[in-house]
Amino acid sequence: MKRLKNFNPAVFSSVMGTGAVGLAAYRYSTYWAPLKELGMALTYLNAVLYFALLLPWLLRWLFYRKEALEDLRHPSKGHFYGTSGAATVVLAAQFIVTLHDLTVAWYLWLWGLVLTLIFAFWMSYEVFIAGEVDLRHLSPAWYIPPVALVILPFGSVFMRETSGYVSQFVVMVNYLGWGAGFFLYLVLYAVVTLRFIRHELMPPQMAPLIWMNLGPIGASVTALFALIKNSTIPIPEEPFIVFAFFIWGLGFWWLVMATALTLHYIRNLSLPYSGAWWAFVFPLGAFTNATLDIGNVFGLTLMKDFGFLLLWPLLAIWTFTLVKMVHGRGS
Repeated sequence: MKRLKNFNPAVFSSVMGTGAVGLAAYRYSTYWAPLKELGMALTYLNAVLYFALLLPWLLRWLFYRKEALEDLRHPSKGHFYGTSGAATVVLAAQFIVTLHDLTVAWYLWLWGLVLTLIFAFWMSYEVFIAGEVDLRHLSPAWYIPPVALVILPFGSVFMRETSGYVSQFVVMVNYLGWGAGFFLYLVLYAVVTLRFIRHELMPPQMAPLIWMNLGPIGASVTALFALIKNSTIPIPEEPFIVFAFFIWGLGFWWLVMATALTLHYIRNLSLPYSGAWWAFVFPLGAFTNATLDIGNVFGLTLMKDFGFLLLWPLLAIWTFTLVKMVHGRGS
């Protein structure tokens, strides 16, 4: 019961990461056929992982609500509750892309929508009423609720699979999610960047969080393309497609910066394993998928090749992090 009482709200980051890796592997199977089976296997694995984590997560809210609320109101820990909704939507996307099972994906997406909206608004409310927030508590973890919002269009296929008021509701939610998530991320990007400039580096065990900028950037590109492809309302596609390329450019800049800062930790400080290592996985996975999307839309083979190159360190860091988590090493 002690483990249930102290259950970490960030655990669903493992589902987000595994989902991003599974989608990237499946989609890059045109380069190497075995990746298709790997992507499908990771979907099943991720479903097991998700429900194995969901049960204690729900039980904690039932039996240890006081501790769960304390975590939610914490200026750092609270943002990790957003991983619950984001992980659910990512899993729904896996069922859509790799298994072509729209029925299961629909119910997962609806559940993910509920979780995403609850924690996106609730966490923001808690931050606003908390008063002054210590600069040390500002970190890329604050990007998690915007990420959960911005990936709602991963289920944009349901705009075409539904009808009447349900379809209209899905359209509204998809556009709302991307707009609220992306622009909220830009606001927080400025705030968190100020923290990097005005304060010392984060502790070594939190160093992987540096990579989290790639999460909303990469996910925004993929979600925007999905929104354009499946939209049932008339929109001018070309400006948004070009805008997605610009977003990817910001991601490439941060990929270089995150790599440089990680090497700085390795050479001058340390980079110990912790549960925060999942912050390497989903962001890099999201950017890898976005790179493939850009390459496909603009017909840039070199861009797709670059994404395929990113896939291999992504698979390596996912494997290492998953093994460490299963062995119970790290917080």
